[in-house]
Amino acid sequence: MSLVLGVLGGMGPAATLDFLAKLQALTPAERDQDHIRTLVDINPQVPDRNDPLNKPGPVLAEMAGALHGAGADVLAIACNTAHAYADVITRASGLPLIDMIGTASAAARDSGARRAGVLGTRDALKLYREYLAAQGMGMVTLEPERQEAFMALIYRIKRGERGPEVREAMAALTADLAAGGAEAIIAGCTEVPLVLGADDIRLPFIDAGEALARRCVAVCLGLEPVPAL
Repeated sequence: MSLVLGVLGGMGPAATLDFLAKLQALTPAERDQDHIRTLVDINPQVPDRNDPLNKPGPVLAEMAGALHGAGADVLAIACNTAHAYADVITRASGLPLIDMIGTASAAARDSGARRAGVLGTRDALKLYREYLAAQGMGMVTLEPERQEAFMALIYRIKRGERGPEVREAMAALTADLAAGGAEAIIAGCTEVPLVLGADDIRLPFIDAGEALARRCVAVCLGLEPVPAL
């Protein structure tokens, strides 16, 4: 009997659906019953995590508590930036959290890279710097004006733009990180893999959402220990 996974999603909706598709694809299953029971709150009404005036913590806490009440055994957040509120979420739910940023950082270490370039929001970058340092790795980030360009691209993707111009612009940002010394690229925002994949760059590419989905499968099927509270 596998554990029930609760997913805090909707940040944004397309990224959550992408995560769920990866979760399904990575589950070793021969029949419906072999898949993981997953409770998902796709809540696009969570206040924008990138606006310092907003306070998404209480909404995320309410979502986490509701997932616990619905039967979730363990949680995952399908948004890198929302991990800034991980403590609030675990306190509100009393459930362990499978941490996306820690998981992606470990995957970057396992790639053999010593420095990882991260495409992420300001708050996500703060978390990645801490987690990568714990892995003995350095982090490469974009110059301020290029970081602004990255954020503009993320909002274009959220609006549904995924054409060649957006894809090429995102790939160009990874080239900036490589020029800065990155030896691997972490897609540290769940919108990035909607327009960029491993075939688009020459460096090892860590899709944080895919890494999280893989670990969720392992934890829920009992192949890895449940994270400590």
